[in-house]
This record gives sequence, structure tokens and C-alpha cells, in this order.
Amino acid sequence: MGKLIGPKKIKTAIFISGKGSNLKNIIKFSKNKNSPITVDLIISNTPKAKGLRFANQFGIRKKIFNFKNLKESEKKILSLLKNRNIKFIALAGFMKILSKNFIKNFKGKIINIHPSLLPKYKGLNTHHKAIKNKDKFAGCTVHYVTAKLDSGKKILQKKIKITSKDNAISLAKKVLKEEHKLYPAAIMKIFS
Repeated sequence: MGKLIGPKKIKTAIFISGKGSNLKNIIKFSKNKNSPITVDLIISNTPKAKGLRFANQFGIRKKIFNFKNLKESEKKILSLLKNRNIKFIALAGFMKILSKNFIKNFKGKIINIHPSLLPKYKGLNTHHKAIKNKDKFAGCTVHYVTAKLDSGKKILQKKIKITSKDNAISLAKKVLKEEHKLYPAAIMKIFS
């Protein structure tokens, strides 16, 4: 009698540029029995990304592309994804904008997490903008990636209260905590 094998997990690549706290969180989530994904590859646009250490820590293959030539880098990435049979991409603090052509190749299979209540505050400095505009709420959004920055269909969103004591740094910490819960929940929602 062979071991019972559960449903096949979807091979996933995570794209990062920074610390990788969402990456680490997704890797841990992927190890759960009921997680629909397995993290097979980590891609970064910078060798300085601190999150790359999780590739070593968890024994996951990593690749760095400098994106100096976007077309060339994307061609190599697409080829690598195809060779590794990657079916899903999660952007986790990835600070490069993917081309329309790249996105078309992975239509509906790329998601991103953004630290605001989209459609509010696309792009950078979201916490600073929320504080400056005296917003009552901030939060994070997991959405599908389209050719328009931070404009794809929302999958899940989490709202948190901004207190009078909050500044951009304290707000960023509060939102990041929620991101760590929201990203796995959004992945579960997609594949349920």
C-alpha cells in the first residue's frame, strides 16, 4: 500500500524586491496540508532583497533578474516559469511593473497585495497619504494583476482603523500584520 497523496498543489512563484515578510508567510502557509499551492520558485529583481534568505532557509530555488532590459528579463522569466511548470504567481513587495505581454502570458494567474484600500492610493507611500489626508481607515487589498497599476479585480480587502496616535510607520506595521492574514485567505478563496 502506497502513501495516500492529497490533491496536487499548484506550483507557484513568488516575486519579491525587499524584506520578504509576506513571502515567508506564504511559504509557511503553503506547507499546510489544506493549502492549494506549493512555493516552487522565488524571483527577485535585486540581489540585495533580504527576502532571498528564505529561499535558502526553506530550500526553495531562487533566481535574480536585474530588469535592466525588461523584455529580455521577462523572456527569461517566462521560459523559466514554463520549464518549472509554474501555474500561479504571487507578487509580494515586488517593485517592478510587469509588461502587458508578460501579464497576458499569465492571464488571471498573477496576484498582488497592496497596502491600501484600493482603488484608493495606488502606487507608493500609501500610509503617508492616508495619514496626510486624515483618513479614518487604512488597510490592504489582494487583487489580480492587470496592465494598469494596482487596478485589477479585488479578491479580498481588509480595513483597519487609523487612530490619532498613528503615523506612517505605526500604520505600516498594523497593515502588514493584516497582510499576513489576508494573502493566504485570498489564495484559499481563489482555489476553493
